[in-house]
Amino acid sequence: MRKILSYTTVVLLFTTAGCKKFLDKNPDNRASLTNPEQVSQLLGTAYPQANYMAFCESISDNVADKGTGVQDRTNIDPFFFRDVDNKDQDSPEFYWDGCYTAIAAANQALETIRNASDSNLYKSQKGEALVCRAYAHFMLVTFFSKPYSARSGSTSSTDPGIPYVTTPEKVVFQQYDRKTVAYDYQMIEQDLLQGLPLIDDTRYTIKSYHFNKAAANAFAARFYLFKQDYAKVITYANAVFSSGNPTSLLRPWNTTYRTMTPQDLFAIYAKATEPANLLLVETISNWARNYFTVRYAFNAAKRDEIFGDTTFGAWEFDKHIYTAGTNNYLLPKINEYFVRNSVNANIGTPYVMVPLFTAEEVLFNRAEAYLFTNDLNSCLQDLNYYASTRIRDYDEAKNAITTTKLAKRYPSITNNLDRALNCVIDFKRAEYVQEGMRWFDLLRYNIPVTHTTFDQSQTLTLASDSKMRVFQLPETVKLSGMPLNPR
Repeated sequence: MRKILSYTTVVLLFTTAGCKKFLDKNPDNRASLTNPEQVSQLLGTAYPQANYMAFCESISDNVADKGTGVQDRTNIDPFFFRDVDNKDQDSPEFYWDGCYTAIAAANQALETIRNASDSNLYKSQKGEALVCRAYAHFMLVTFFSKPYSARSGSTSSTDPGIPYVTTPEKVVFQQYDRKTVAYDYQMIEQDLLQGLPLIDDTRYTIKSYHFNKAAANAFAARFYLFKQDYAKVITYANAVFSSGNPTSLLRPWNTTYRTMTPQDLFAIYAKATEPANLLLVETISNWARNYFTVRYAFNAAKRDEIFGDTTFGAWEFDKHIYTAGTNNYLLPKINEYFVRNSVNANIGTPYVMVPLFTAEEVLFNRAEAYLFTNDLNSCLQDLNYYASTRIRDYDEAKNAITTTKLAKRYPSITNNLDRALNCVIDFKRAEYVQEGMRWFDLLRYNIPVTHTTFDQSQTLTLASDSKMRVFQLPETVKLSGMPLNPR
């Protein structure tokens, strides 16, 4: 929620000289940045401090109607494929505002760097700001515009994008243009390629709280996967796994995590010391307290659908699914920490730490890219790297993913490349249950989603060409002269 600071009238006791001294002070602290350290502090706010998990998970095929549960608009409306009638945390509008707030910070940093007497002192800050600006715009165009396509018949060169903002706002209700999805991708790529080489990991105290080299390469791998430039996906993913075998970066679910309690898992999953977490951001969110108690959520049927197949062995995840009350199923991942308004207050703000990029996603993206370059063997190797950390009592001789097992798992598919692609997408679905990441793949592949109400009275389908696959822009954008998304 936006906060408006108001100042009460103060008795005018200061003299003319005192008044002049007061007015000589710049009221905008952002314009007073004078050194790289101050710009670095500003860039701590150049990451969207808003959460997409609630609305992305609720619109996906990872959820079902449990019949009862917490009522929350950010959960109800996406489940029924409606525009979200909520502007608070965890809503699309809150996420939109969070992204543009992050972009504003990045732009202010870049303007300061341009105006500095020696811009060479700010190289790493410039790199971080450019990659931050690219990331926030990428997430906006992903959620609020049609998916990008490089394939024949693509409409990305005419589909409305989102405003790509490159200068600090100077006026209220700045007028912005919605250009095209293709234009946004061009600008994202430009910022990303310019910024990535400038990033310096040695500047960060805790590097996973910033776009470090690995996280920026992970972002590049995701971006080029969406752009369908698969050779570049492989290049940037390889930069993350520079040591070769990536298993040391993957979460050790079937070893270290295996004996952990739910409290242990909550404590470690989004921790900066966990090697799998390449980039973490703190967001205001109710998701951690609500994701398993809301009515439209993960349940026993979805558990069996996602984790029930044992062609490659039993999922370790299945041993860590817990229940809280009736039919409230959860994997211990995202945990809340509550900040009181004051020491004696009973009210405050819930926060969660969100892994924006993980080593697992990089591995999935590379595996998928291998398939589109006809390298089945490398894809299978990546799938086996992953399975070796996720299959309970993994034994390579018994559990290795092979073309024979893929044929058994996907009997209706006749092509090994297509079978392997389905395996990548299914593994990715399992990995990110309750984190909202499933929505990205449903978007990219135009996969329809069907939701059925608990009493079977309604079956709703989000078709591959439905306009509701694009989240609605906030009503307030009309003040900037932009049309809303068609409905």
